[in-house]
Amino acid sequence: MMKWLITLVLALLVLGLLTPWLNRLGLGRLPGDVQIRHKRGVFYFPFASVILMSLALTLLVHLFGR
Repeated sequence: MMKWLITLVLALLVLGLLTPWLNRLGLGRLPGDVQIRHKRGVFYFPFASVILMSLALTLLVHLFGR
């Protein structure tokens, strides 16, 4: 259980650090990403970006994993 928690925290840290670089590549502004502006703040749901990243990581794992 602790290994999964540490892995999750490290993955979130890496994604947080890579966010500005990924935004320059257009990730986060795809047609399926939803951004709702409200007077209390901005809610952002990157549906298309998450699906694209999942497909890319799955492909990398299948190519280089074994």
